[in-house]
Amino acid sequence: MRFGIVVFPGSNCDLDCRNVIERIIGGEVSMIAHQEEKLPYVDILILPGGFSYGDYLRAGAIASTSPIMKAVGVFAKEGGKILGICNGFQILTEAGLLPGTLLRNISMKFICKSVYVTIQNNKTFFTSRYKPNEVIEIPIAHGEGNYYIDEKGLAALKENNQIVLRYCDQMGIVSDAANPNGSMEHIAGICNKEGNIMGMMPHPERVSDPVLGGSDGVKLFLSLLENR
Repeated sequence: MRFGIVVFPGSNCDLDCRNVIERIIGGEVSMIAHQEEKLPYVDILILPGGFSYGDYLRAGAIASTSPIMKAVGVFAKEGGKILGICNGFQILTEAGLLPGTLLRNISMKFICKSVYVTIQNNKTFFTSRYKPNEVIEIPIAHGEGNYYIDEKGLAALKENNQIVLRYCDQMGIVSDAANPNGSMEHIAGICNKEGNIMGMMPHPERVSDPVLGGSDGVKLFLSLLENR
Protein backbone atom coordinates (compact mmCIF):
# COMPACT_ATOMS: atom_id res chain seq x y z
CA MET A 1 0.00 0.00 0.00
CA ARG A 2 1.28 3.45 -0.90
CA PHE A 3 0.74 6.40 1.43
CA GLY A 4 1.11 10.02 0.45
CA ILE A 5 2.11 12.60 3.07
CA VAL A 6 1.40 16.21 2.17
CA VAL A 7 4.08 18.60 3.44
CA PHE A 8 3.20 22.24 4.07
CA PRO A 9 5.53 25.02 5.23
CA GLY A 10 5.57 24.48 8.99
CA SER A 11 4.60 20.79 8.98
CA ASN A 12 6.65 19.03 11.64
CA CYS A 13 5.10 15.58 12.03
CA ASP A 14 5.53 14.47 8.43
CA LEU A 15 8.70 12.49 9.10
CA ASP A 16 7.18 10.93 12.23
CA CYS A 17 4.34 9.59 10.07
CA ARG A 18 6.78 8.42 7.43
CA ASN A 19 8.81 6.54 10.03
CA VAL A 20 5.75 4.68 11.31
CA ILE A 21 4.59 3.75 7.83
CA GLU A 22 7.94 2.61 6.48
CA ARG A 23 9.62 1.17 9.55
CA ILE A 24 6.76 -0.06 11.72
CA ILE A 25 4.04 -1.24 9.32
CA GLY A 26 6.06 -1.73 6.12
CA GLY A 27 4.18 0.61 3.80
CA GLU A 28 5.50 2.80 1.00
CA VAL A 29 5.50 6.59 1.22
CA SER A 30 5.49 9.47 -1.24
CA MET A 31 6.23 12.91 0.23
CA ILE A 32 4.09 15.49 -1.57
CA ALA A 33 4.98 19.20 -1.53
CA HIS A 34 2.21 21.74 -0.94
CA GLN A 35 2.92 23.58 -4.20
CA GLU A 36 2.30 20.52 -6.36
CA GLU A 37 -0.92 20.52 -8.39
CA LYS A 38 -1.21 16.78 -8.99
CA LEU A 39 -1.05 13.78 -6.71
CA PRO A 40 1.13 10.75 -7.44
CA TYR A 41 -0.58 7.37 -7.24
CA VAL A 42 -1.44 6.76 -3.60
CA ASP A 43 -3.97 4.67 -1.71
CA ILE A 44 -4.24 7.02 1.24
CA LEU A 45 -3.26 10.60 1.98
CA ILE A 46 -2.08 11.92 5.32
CA LEU A 47 -2.15 15.59 6.24
CA PRO A 48 0.28 15.67 9.18
CA GLY A 49 0.51 17.80 12.28
CA GLY A 50 2.52 20.96 12.65
CA PHE A 51 1.98 24.68 12.27
CA SER A 52 1.34 25.18 8.56
CA TYR A 53 2.12 28.74 7.49
CA GLY A 54 2.75 29.57 11.15
CA ASP A 55 -0.97 29.15 11.97
CA TYR A 56 -1.54 32.70 10.74
CA LEU A 57 -5.16 33.83 10.33
CA ARG A 58 -6.51 30.55 11.74
CA ALA A 59 -4.77 27.22 12.08
CA GLY A 60 -5.00 25.50 8.70
CA ALA A 61 -6.67 28.41 6.92
CA ILE A 62 -3.81 29.32 4.56
CA ALA A 63 -2.80 25.70 3.97
CA SER A 64 -6.37 24.92 2.85
CA THR A 65 -5.77 27.18 -0.17
CA SER A 66 -2.45 25.59 -1.19
CA PRO A 67 -2.26 24.36 -4.82
CA ILE A 68 -2.20 20.70 -3.75
CA MET A 69 -5.57 21.01 -2.00
CA LYS A 70 -7.50 21.07 -5.27
CA ALA A 71 -6.11 17.64 -6.07
CA VAL A 72 -6.82 16.54 -2.49
CA GLY A 73 -10.43 17.60 -2.95
CA VAL A 74 -10.75 15.59 -6.14
CA PHE A 75 -9.15 12.58 -4.43
CA ALA A 76 -11.68 12.92 -1.61
CA LYS A 77 -14.68 13.12 -3.97
CA GLU A 78 -13.47 9.98 -5.74
CA GLY A 79 -13.52 8.10 -2.43
CA GLY A 80 -9.82 8.30 -1.62
CA LYS A 81 -8.95 7.80 2.03
CA ILE A 82 -7.59 10.84 3.85
CA LEU A 83 -6.34 11.14 7.43
CA GLY A 84 -5.76 14.56 8.97
CA ILE A 85 -3.80 14.63 12.23
CA CYS A 86 -3.93 17.75 14.44
CA ASN A 87 -3.05 20.56 12.00
CA GLY A 88 -4.17 18.19 9.25
CA PHE A 89 -7.61 18.02 10.92
CA GLN A 90 -7.70 21.81 11.03
CA ILE A 91 -6.83 21.98 7.33
CA LEU A 92 -9.58 19.50 6.43
CA THR A 93 -12.22 21.57 8.22
CA GLU A 94 -10.94 24.81 6.68
CA ALA A 95 -11.10 23.17 3.24
CA GLY A 96 -14.67 22.02 3.84
CA LEU A 97 -13.75 18.35 3.61
CA LEU A 98 -14.88 17.74 7.19
CA PRO A 99 -17.69 19.54 9.04
CA GLY A 100 -17.19 21.88 11.97
CA THR A 101 -14.17 23.92 13.00
CA LEU A 102 -11.38 23.96 15.57
CA LEU A 103 -11.39 26.91 17.98
CA ARG A 104 -8.84 28.10 20.52
CA ASN A 105 -8.55 25.83 23.54
CA ILE A 106 -10.93 26.92 26.27
CA SER A 107 -7.92 27.63 28.50
CA MET A 108 -6.48 29.90 25.77
CA LYS A 109 -3.20 28.03 26.27
CA PHE A 110 -1.22 25.58 24.15
CA ILE A 111 -1.59 22.07 25.58
CA CYS A 112 1.03 19.36 25.16
CA LYS A 113 0.42 16.19 27.18
CA SER A 114 -0.85 12.63 27.03
CA VAL A 115 -4.61 12.13 27.27
CA TYR A 116 -7.05 9.26 27.01
CA VAL A 117 -9.59 8.79 24.24
CA THR A 118 -12.23 6.16 23.70
CA ILE A 119 -13.01 4.56 20.35
CA GLN A 120 -16.61 5.53 19.64
CA ASN A 121 -16.73 4.01 16.16
CA ASN A 122 -14.48 1.09 15.22
CA LYS A 123 -16.30 0.44 11.94
CA THR A 124 -14.21 2.92 9.96
CA PHE A 125 -11.24 2.35 7.65
CA PHE A 126 -9.13 4.06 10.30
CA THR A 127 -10.18 2.29 13.50
CA SER A 128 -11.11 -1.28 12.60
CA ARG A 129 -8.20 -2.73 14.59
CA TYR A 130 -9.59 -1.27 17.81
CA LYS A 131 -12.34 -2.73 19.98
CA PRO A 132 -15.59 -0.80 20.56
CA ASN A 133 -15.11 1.70 23.39
CA GLU A 134 -11.42 0.76 23.71
CA VAL A 135 -9.49 3.33 25.72
CA ILE A 136 -6.10 4.40 24.41
CA GLU A 137 -3.47 6.79 25.76
CA ILE A 138 -2.26 9.25 23.18
CA PRO A 139 -0.54 12.67 23.15
CA ILE A 140 -2.02 15.98 22.08
CA ALA A 141 -0.13 19.16 21.18
CA HIS A 142 -2.31 22.04 20.06
CA GLY A 143 -3.54 25.52 20.76
CA GLU A 144 -6.68 25.28 18.62
CA GLY A 145 -8.21 21.88 19.33
CA ASN A 146 -11.59 22.95 20.65
CA TYR A 147 -13.98 21.26 18.20
CA TYR A 148 -17.19 23.16 17.46
CA ILE A 149 -20.15 22.53 15.19
CA ASP A 150 -23.67 23.93 15.18
CA GLU A 151 -26.62 21.97 16.58
CA LYS A 152 -27.80 20.77 13.18
CA GLY A 153 -24.31 19.58 12.30
CA LEU A 154 -23.89 17.85 15.65
CA ALA A 155 -27.17 16.01 15.18
CA ALA A 156 -25.96 14.82 11.77
CA LEU A 157 -22.66 13.61 13.24
CA LYS A 158 -24.55 11.54 15.79
CA GLU A 159 -27.12 10.22 13.32
CA ASN A 160 -24.43 9.07 10.89
CA ASN A 161 -22.07 7.70 13.55
CA GLN A 162 -19.35 10.16 12.51
CA ILE A 163 -17.94 10.75 15.98
CA VAL A 164 -14.95 8.42 16.03
CA LEU A 165 -13.01 9.50 19.15
CA ARG A 166 -13.98 11.16 22.42
CA TYR A 167 -11.79 12.37 25.26
CA CYS A 168 -12.19 10.30 28.42
CA ASP A 169 -10.38 9.31 31.60
CA GLN A 170 -8.31 6.16 32.13
CA MET A 171 -11.47 4.19 32.91
CA GLY A 172 -13.19 5.33 29.73
CA ILE A 173 -15.52 7.81 31.44
CA VAL A 174 -16.29 10.77 29.19
CA SER A 175 -16.53 13.97 31.22
CA ASP A 176 -15.65 17.66 31.34
CA ALA A 177 -12.74 16.83 33.63
CA ALA A 178 -11.22 14.57 30.96
CA ASN A 179 -11.75 17.09 28.15
CA PRO A 180 -8.47 19.00 27.69
CA ASN A 181 -9.64 21.72 25.31
CA GLY A 182 -13.39 22.26 25.70
CA SER A 183 -14.39 20.37 22.55
CA MET A 184 -18.13 20.05 22.04
CA GLU A 185 -19.38 16.63 23.16
CA HIS A 186 -15.74 15.87 24.10
CA ILE A 187 -15.00 15.14 20.43
CA ALA A 188 -11.39 14.23 19.60
CA GLY A 189 -11.92 12.86 16.09
CA ILE A 190 -14.60 12.60 13.41
CA CYS A 191 -15.09 11.20 9.92
CA ASN A 192 -17.15 12.42 7.01
CA LYS A 193 -20.54 10.88 6.23
CA GLU A 194 -19.03 8.66 3.52
CA GLY A 195 -16.38 7.41 5.94
CA ASN A 196 -13.33 7.93 3.73
CA ILE A 197 -12.00 11.04 5.51
CA MET A 198 -11.04 11.26 9.17
CA GLY A 199 -9.65 14.09 11.27
CA MET A 200 -8.27 13.76 14.78
CA MET A 201 -6.47 16.11 17.15
CA PRO A 202 -4.38 13.48 19.04
CA HIS A 203 -1.14 12.19 17.49
CA PRO A 204 -1.15 8.41 16.80
CA GLU A 205 2.26 8.58 15.13
CA ARG A 206 3.80 9.60 18.45
CA VAL A 207 2.66 6.40 20.18
CA SER A 208 3.24 3.79 17.49
CA ASP A 209 6.56 2.44 18.78
CA PRO A 210 7.22 1.18 22.34
CA VAL A 211 10.60 2.93 22.28
CA LEU A 212 8.67 6.22 22.37
CA GLY A 213 6.72 5.14 25.44
CA GLY A 214 3.60 3.64 23.93
CA SER A 215 2.11 1.86 20.94
CA ASP A 216 -1.62 2.58 21.21
CA GLY A 217 -1.54 4.55 17.97
CA VAL A 218 -0.13 1.85 15.70
CA LYS A 219 -3.50 0.11 15.36
CA LEU A 220 -4.75 3.11 13.42
CA PHE A 221 -2.02 2.73 10.81
CA LEU A 222 -2.51 -1.06 10.75
CA SER A 223 -6.22 -0.51 10.18
CA LEU A 224 -5.41 1.50 7.07
CA LEU A 225 -2.97 -1.13 5.86
CA GLU A 226 -5.62 -3.84 6.17
CA ASN A 227 -8.47 -1.81 4.64
CA ARG A 228 -6.80 -1.22 1.30
